[in-house]
Amino acid sequence: MDPIYMRLHGDEVLLRALREDITYEDVSTDAVCPTARPACVDLIAKAPGVIAGLAVFERVFALLDPATRVEARVADGDEVVPGELLATVRGDARVLLSGERVALNFLQRMSGIATYTRRMAAALEGTRTRLVDTRKTTPGLRAFERAAVAAGGGHNHRYNLSTAVMLKDNHIDAAGGVAEAVAAARERAPFTCTVEVECENLEMVREAVEAGADIIMFDNMTHDEMARAIALIDGRARTECSGNVDAGSIRALADLGVDYISSGALTHSAPILDISLKHLRLLDEASADANPLSEDAR
Repeated sequence: MDPIYMRLHGDEVLLRALREDITYEDVSTDAVCPTARPACVDLIAKAPGVIAGLAVFERVFALLDPATRVEARVADGDEVVPGELLATVRGDARVLLSGERVALNFLQRMSGIATYTRRMAAALEGTRTRLVDTRKTTPGLRAFERAAVAAGGGHNHRYNLSTAVMLKDNHIDAAGGVAEAVAAARERAPFTCTVEVECENLEMVREAVEAGADIIMFDNMTHDEMARAIALIDGRARTECSGNVDAGSIRALADLGVDYISSGALTHSAPILDISLKHLRLLDEASADANPLSEDAR
């Protein structure tokens, strides 16, 4: 994930998660480790998958103590196997214990999305179709989840409502028709914005093409209807299909020749990837000299 974004925005999300987990103290850690002690702990994969979110994982610990170091053996986008050592985390034992759950929550969530995305993207190999995400993300975590999609080999759709025009059925109803909605968007939106129209039937597709839409989305249309729609568009707009897309159906959709396939499941239905922090070892001061604790930790 972009380090500038993390400093400007991501830290707020991570700090909110840490405050949720630690109201005023970590009573378990304070009981067994009342003073700073240098230690290390291993990050281990417990299931096969694709890693995403290592920078986020590391940043959680750094917010608790900047002296904490994550010695990664893999990178975002790498495929891992059960039992594989992914990284070693070094720092104050209290920081490792208190930050463990929050750091893992982000890493497991993002890696799960990357793993599911990789599986879907693999079905598109050899085609020109791009797999893209949607705005069906966990509130407050969109940037993290989009980064995970990219790590898994997918692509990102518009970030939010401010970055592109997408005219859905209710927008079209509010405007009084497809042509009216497109004309209103051209009049109001910045010229840098693309205009996409969601179509449910061939008549709407015809109207969107004639109105000059940049992208036409086929929403829950049948395979035959989409084939006829692509022929009707004839290269005059980019095409996207959406609606109940899964690993079993995605290849047939790509074979139609659509430019994009969007799937909300990438972010709203991906299971986490099982990853653990195990084998915490207390270190003597000599072995910790290469990675001294911060003054605050001491």
